[in-house]
Amino acid sequence: MADLCCHRWTILAVLLVCLTLFGSLLVQWPSMLNTFQRPKSTESDIPGNITNTTVLVWYWAFGFSQRLHGNVCKDRYGIPNCILSDDRSLFPQADFVIFHNRELINGQQRLPLHLPRPHKQRWVWFSMESPAHNGNLKPFAGQFNYTMFYRRDADFFTPYGWLEPHNVGTGMTVDDFIPKEKSSLACWVVSNFAAHHKRTEVYNKLKKVIPVDVYGGAVHRRLPSQDLLPTISHCYFYLSFENSIFQDYITEKLWDNAFSGGAVPVVLGPPRKNYEAMIPKDSFIHVDDFSSIEELGEFLKKLAGDKERYATYFKWKLNYTVMTSSNWLVKPPCQICTKLTTLQTPKVYWDLQSWEWK
Repeated sequence: MADLCCHRWTILAVLLVCLTLFGSLLVQWPSMLNTFQRPKSTESDIPGNITNTTVLVWYWAFGFSQRLHGNVCKDRYGIPNCILSDDRSLFPQADFVIFHNRELINGQQRLPLHLPRPHKQRWVWFSMESPAHNGNLKPFAGQFNYTMFYRRDADFFTPYGWLEPHNVGTGMTVDDFIPKEKSSLACWVVSNFAAHHKRTEVYNKLKKVIPVDVYGGAVHRRLPSQDLLPTISHCYFYLSFENSIFQDYITEKLWDNAFSGGAVPVVLGPPRKNYEAMIPKDSFIHVDDFSSIEELGEFLKKLAGDKERYATYFKWKLNYTVMTSSNWLVKPPCQICTKLTTLQTPKVYWDLQSWEWK
């Protein structure tokens, strides 16, 4: 009998131990399950040892507001550890704050001088306009640390376009890149037609030598955006005339219109040497190459009639593709994060006006 009682007590003890272990498993089961079924990581799951750079756009240029959802810099451009936002509540923690010049000079926006500025925060002056249209910058002396500009010597170089190396593969010839139906000798799309502009003077002389099809609100012949490139493709030449002449000021008139539209650009802007620093020397015709506008006009007429020679102006298309400024509102702010190791620090523009006009 004693052995039986002892045996029963042993069984009870084993059962108690099993129940205790089972209860412990029930308590720990959710965390154990989570260990083996972890949710997929999201962009917000950033390891603690990675430092993010916050770039704040204080307001959008020309009112072209952008929707910033998710990790924009990484998702769109593959730039990691870069937080781009237009949420002004992030001002105290922003590493860089971008201010577009046009809204500052016309009084639509003001610098947040009333807010305590973090010691390590850097302010960026941003403009895509030439000095002739940037207004008086003297009031901004000592406020900005960096420049975001179309000029190559800017801290953040933001060109209107560029050529990217591209291998078209075998079997392609120059003729494949020249629109076949050319019906106009030259065309020009202009929105700001001012009598004092040099380009207006050149156009008035050129139209006496060759026919020029002109479009734009300035001449009451608007061209819908969807018709822009198809219209230019029918032209042998496109007048890529800048509204003012300054170093590196080579705008969408070349990149988005002439190059993308399939017409040979006739340029009026900085010297030929400046253009050749950015595009092949045989991809364009410069107004300054001729002793007179009459000589230019005669050259264009002869060139349009010489198919082989005309085709040489498209040779660059066998090696490059055009990249335009369609993402200039979002991509340049993200690219700040790729330049951190090369930035000069500390840096302050005490005379932004002089720098811009040099």
